[in-house]
Amino acid sequence: MTANQAGPLLAVRDLTVGYRSHSGFRQALRHVSLSIEHGQIYGLVGESGSGKTTLALSIMGYLPPAGQVLGGQIVFDGIDLLGLTREALRRIWGAQITFVPQDPLSSLNPSLRTGEQIGETLRHRLGLSDEAAQARSLELMEMVRIADPERVAANFPHQISGGMQQRVLIAMALSTEPKLLVLDEPTTSLDTTTQAAILDLVRDLMQARKTAALYVTHNLGVVARICQRVAVLYAGELVEDGPTKAVYRRPLFPYTQGLLDSVPRLGETKSEVRLRPIQGRIPGLDRLPAGCIFRPRYPLAVEICAEDPPLYEPTSERRTRCHRWQEIEAGEVDPQQPPPEIAVGRQPPDAETLLALDRVRVHFSRRRSLAQMLVGRPASPVKAIDGVSLAIAQGQTLGLVGESGSGKTTLARAILGVVPRTEGVMRRYGVELPASLNDRSLETLRHLQTVFQNPNEALNPFQTVGTALRFPLQHLLGMSRRQADRQVGKLLDAVQLGQEYAKRYPAQLSGGEKQRVAVARAFASNPDLLVADEPVTSLDVSVQASLLNLLNQLQQANNSSYLVISHNLAVVGYLADTVAVIYLGKLMEFARATDLFDPPYHPYTEALLSAIPLIDPDAEQQQIRLEGDVPSPVNPPSGCPFHTRCPRFLGDICVEQEPPWRTTAAGKRYYCHIPADELAGTQDRVFRFQAEPRS
Repeated sequence: MTANQAGPLLAVRDLTVGYRSHSGFRQALRHVSLSIEHGQIYGLVGESGSGKTTLALSIMGYLPPAGQVLGGQIVFDGIDLLGLTREALRRIWGAQITFVPQDPLSSLNPSLRTGEQIGETLRHRLGLSDEAAQARSLELMEMVRIADPERVAANFPHQISGGMQQRVLIAMALSTEPKLLVLDEPTTSLDTTTQAAILDLVRDLMQARKTAALYVTHNLGVVARICQRVAVLYAGELVEDGPTKAVYRRPLFPYTQGLLDSVPRLGETKSEVRLRPIQGRIPGLDRLPAGCIFRPRYPLAVEICAEDPPLYEPTSERRTRCHRWQEIEAGEVDPQQPPPEIAVGRQPPDAETLLALDRVRVHFSRRRSLAQMLVGRPASPVKAIDGVSLAIAQGQTLGLVGESGSGKTTLARAILGVVPRTEGVMRRYGVELPASLNDRSLETLRHLQTVFQNPNEALNPFQTVGTALRFPLQHLLGMSRRQADRQVGKLLDAVQLGQEYAKRYPAQLSGGEKQRVAVARAFASNPDLLVADEPVTSLDVSVQASLLNLLNQLQQANNSSYLVISHNLAVVGYLADTVAVIYLGKLMEFARATDLFDPPYHPYTEALLSAIPLIDPDAEQQQIRLEGDVPSPVNPPSGCPFHTRCPRFLGDICVEQEPPWRTTAAGKRYYCHIPADELAGTQDRVFRFQAEPRS
């Protein structure tokens, strides 16, 4: 062991970082200290605005011009990085410390082939020749489990999937054999199965190469899956730090407990469990409270919480910034947030059918290729949706899950009339819906509303919240300006925002507040059906929990129906009454939410369930990983569309024959050649929790 290896690889000591403003520096990090050992994967979690990215950028030396380190040390492998010149830092960046960003497409050069981009790094950092760099690029692609490296190396970034793009970035980051990787939300934009494969890849490569990593994320399940240790940041302060399993089993700071209580577990439903979102919101840098930084959001704060807490050390491996950690550890104080005062009841199973789809197809035409023109053949259509039949009952929620490219959003757009269906019938209360939005009546339009994934794109930045909410009231319900203004206040109250928000612009709102405004706008016209496409994916876990509770509450109050689209089965299973699983434009499984999580499963559902990172570090979960990408809808596989990736592939029958629909004793329906009793004999429950069920 060398002298440098005797201590931690990275030691952040009493770090304070500020951003310049007209009144001086506002401190985004205050006296943060943590250490990462050689070969250790260290998780960093917290809400947006907690300082996670500022800490990562400080370590990399990539702070924006307005940012500045105001105090402390960042010691890497025995060297204080803050004392180095820019030239000396350049010799460390990319060679010993590398960075993997959140969005792979924006980080890759769109004008260079992927193999050339890896080779460029090798030539610049390691001085390899063109021939050696090309050969090493292919080796690195194989290392990150790219099945056809020669083909991928010849492609431009836009020609490969998001998962492939992220693998290329990881290959580039590891090409120089760095000692430390800094990963900033590298799987946030990926679907669940791709995320699982990337997480397995990161964990295995780190262990094999003894590379350390700082993994920045708001996904607590990701940390439980791959990180040995976790630090929790809140409003610029480190509030808890310790081994991941110990912190997750017994948090010693109420904020950590609040984060864990905000995440729905796989298999939990809204009728059984109340999510406990953290009250209030994270303070701004110019409005930091005195004493414990979390005191305004913790209902059980006492007099001592008004004093600045030190970083206590309950054990040699754990730290917490809570005055009452001993009471929490002994079970004398409950660190949980109070349960929400909402009642959620399920609608009767014989509720009237609101929307029925019968063999709906959505095919997109394509321009003919030169070869097709020469032989006089028509272009093959894109079969985005291929024969989907399902129903949504009044007052119930249907969840639609599947990987990216499975057809979820296309089906939603067809229901809304934004994309005309090619074949099939849609009926609302038994009356056929015109395929095109332009052919639908105003009455129909007001009863079918939507909430999009990204609230930033859903709201006009130049319109106030009041203007955005008045539009559907005046144009869909025919209200006068005065009537609409009165209703705007009621809508804001319904989504738990004050009436003063009517005068604010989107830039003055947090992400959760923007999404609440989007929900209020969708409910303005009293719709029968709300289509929510990934409504909580971009939100922090506490904001996500608040929005899920809000959707449940509004559904009870209005007897509305929801179509909720997501690739996260935990969120969909919590919110939905029934769940449909879609793959390559075809339904694979349809079940009540309470039955979906029990075997037998369709093999595709089984793989989706095994890919979700669980927040319980002691939970047991089968590891089933799908090989390859979703096939092209231009040329879908014959027989069962899933047979090219199915872990339970039977052979010729799966290739040559379409599967039948089968029904289990519990009423679950699935599209597969394997009979229910045979599936049940080969499948166990994909996940099991060790802890007691929550209530």
